[in-house]
Amino acid sequence: MIATVVLLIGLTSVIWVTQALREVDLITGKGQTVVIFFTVTLLSLPALLAGIAPVALFMATLYTLNRLNGDSELIVMNAAGVAPRRIARPFIVLTIAVSLFVGWMSLSVMPAGFRMLRDLITLIRADFVANVVKEGQFVSLDSGITFHYRERSGDALLGIFMQDRRDPNQPSIYIAERGRTAEVEGSSFLMLEKGTIQRETKNTDTTSIISFERYALNLSALSGDPTGGPGEGDGDKVVYKPRERSTWQLLNQDPNEQYYKFQEGRFRAELHNRLSAALYPMAFMLIAFACIGEARTTRQGRAFAIQAAILIVAATRIGAYMAWTASVRSPFAAALLYILPVVAIILATAVILYGQRLRPFLSRAIAPLAAPFSGLASRLRRA
Repeated sequence: MIATVVLLIGLTSVIWVTQALREVDLITGKGQTVVIFFTVTLLSLPALLAGIAPVALFMATLYTLNRLNGDSELIVMNAAGVAPRRIARPFIVLTIAVSLFVGWMSLSVMPAGFRMLRDLITLIRADFVANVVKEGQFVSLDSGITFHYRERSGDALLGIFMQDRRDPNQPSIYIAERGRTAEVEGSSFLMLEKGTIQRETKNTDTTSIISFERYALNLSALSGDPTGGPGEGDGDKVVYKPRERSTWQLLNQDPNEQYYKFQEGRFRAELHNRLSAALYPMAFMLIAFACIGEARTTRQGRAFAIQAAILIVAATRIGAYMAWTASVRSPFAAALLYILPVVAIILATAVILYGQRLRPFLSRAIAPLAAPFSGLASRLRRA
């Protein structure tokens, strides 16, 4: 258990620091405080923990079993007639705890964190428009959005220009004589006065120009997909992406929602990815135990078993990622998110219980795949 916790904290810390460095622009470019910076980066931790915990458990299982083998403890237990299922019992208890943790993170904490992060980014954007952007500067607020105003008069911005190119098929340009930010029912708006909206349709090469006296531009909607819903001008609330919605909302999704009709595949992929996440810790632990849970008397045999375990887990994880990506378009691919770990659990359990008969066959099947890794390890040792 200690090895799992240490590896989980270590791997999460390294990746979290990498993620945090990507958000330094919040302080240097958007004028936010260190507290906001750490809040934004910490809200991404649940997703990191849910993804790293199965890998940390797998690495800890390999380390522990290899240590027991190196100290001849597995050899003594096998000689004493201890069944593999008894040796695996503490690993299974730990894995159940990790699976519950991953399930809790994936089903509850992670979507709540993404939703809070979305709301916080929206407030940062509104504060950025109102207080940080300098007069006469053209500044990128988000991918495809450029904002500019000529000068400030009190709490009003004069000579506003904004270009929205998030939808390449229908870019828009907003021009207004003046405007000010306002908070309405938890959403941030830029209230524009006396201006025009120019919308170009690439498919038909036509441009429409709309004049207005007053127009409410929803800054909250600018943080999402421009095709997700109206989101602006009529007081609509922000449209949350599938990963930002609770699991209960995904299970009870309104089929008539415009965004759901447009992105039904992403809702399906997100839901099944969450529901299947808790299966992978058990699959990874059993793969490690099946490969190295039996006493081995040679260092070469242990190295081969570790390489085989890493190869199988990597193939399972890559297969799951491909299934998750494909499930956006195919309901059958969503089933693979469950089939892959369940098949791994069944096969690994069979090897653990009936290893004497199955292991020679599996060794011959995996040997050609693991040979390149063995050669690489030998060259590294000689170097």
